[in-house]
Amino acid sequence: MVDNGFSIKETDKRLERLGLVGNDITAILVTHEHNDHVGGVARYARRYDIPVWASHGTGAMIKEIKSLQCFNSHKTFNLGGFLIEPVLVPHDAREPTQFIFKANDLKFGVMTDVGSITQHMVDVLMDCDALLLECNYDREMLLNGVYPESLKRRVMGDWGHLDNRQAIELLERLNVDNLQYLVLAHVSEKNNSHDLVLDSVSRAIQCDRAWLDVIDQEQGLAWRNLTTNIKSNETLHA
Repeated sequence: MVDNGFSIKETDKRLERLGLVGNDITAILVTHEHNDHVGGVARYARRYDIPVWASHGTGAMIKEIKSLQCFNSHKTFNLGGFLIEPVLVPHDAREPTQFIFKANDLKFGVMTDVGSITQHMVDVLMDCDALLLECNYDREMLLNGVYPESLKRRVMGDWGHLDNRQAIELLERLNVDNLQYLVLAHVSEKNNSHDLVLDSVSRAIQCDRAWLDVIDQEQGLAWRNLTTNIKSNETLHA
């Protein structure tokens, strides 16, 4: 599990939709200490005796988690059959990381809560088989929206979030030929829309809009299986 900002009841309900229960979770990876990402981690970890992994900087901000184990943000590590590469990103947190998961010659990138694009991000996301990418806001909607000016500046800043245009810029710098799935995430309910995200991204990378996935904040996303090649049965369940 990556992050958890939900109550135990809500988390159990979402896992049930995926055919899982809390005891099936063997680890929780935390990207950073903001409450919408870590608010439910401590309670859920205690309930089901789950170890929690975070960078040393993030760990210093979530000391209440007793099962916490810290990783080096500059080194890959093995966990539950996956080779996990932490990716340091620009965001207004202590030591925020996103992740690359590798198994069975497959590569899955998770890249949310990022304020700007770095060359390091481009390098590590190259040739992913699946990518979950933040498309947080539309710039015009945010500028003309209800957020206070201080929050607008934070979201649009280099340590805030990726807008649709920035997400497209990142995709254009990557080799997306290997992508089996592109999942667009962290879409603001007030400053963006699923239709806008789907239209803009599909036009930019010249793909069928129906091929893209957008995560719904209430319903989440069903399982996706990555396959190494047509003749192989090896998969990565994500």
